[in-house]
Amino acid sequence: MTRVLFWLALVFLVLFAIRSKIRGMQQRARAQQQQRPNPFTPPVRPQELPDAELMLCCAHCGVYYPASENVQAKGHDYCSHAHATL
Repeated sequence: MTRVLFWLALVFLVLFAIRSKIRGMQQRARAQQQQRPNPFTPPVRPQELPDAELMLCCAHCGVYYPASENVQAKGHDYCSHAHATL
C-alpha cells in the first residue's frame, strides 16, 4: 500500500512541476508579446525635430544638402558655387 501511495505522490509531483513550467512559459510569452509593437500599426513619429534642418535639392546634381549651405543663382538652389556657375 505504501508503494502505491509513493507512486501516486511521485506522479502528482511530476504533473505539478510540468504544469508550473508551462504556466511560466506562457507568462513569459505574454510579457514578450506586450513589449513588441504590432507590425500593422504605423510607427509614431515626432511632430518636429528640434535639431532638424531643412534640406534642399541641388538644381545641377540633385544632391540634398542643408539649407544653411544654399547658394542661389538665377532663381535656383545649388549646393556649391561651382554648380551655380555651371
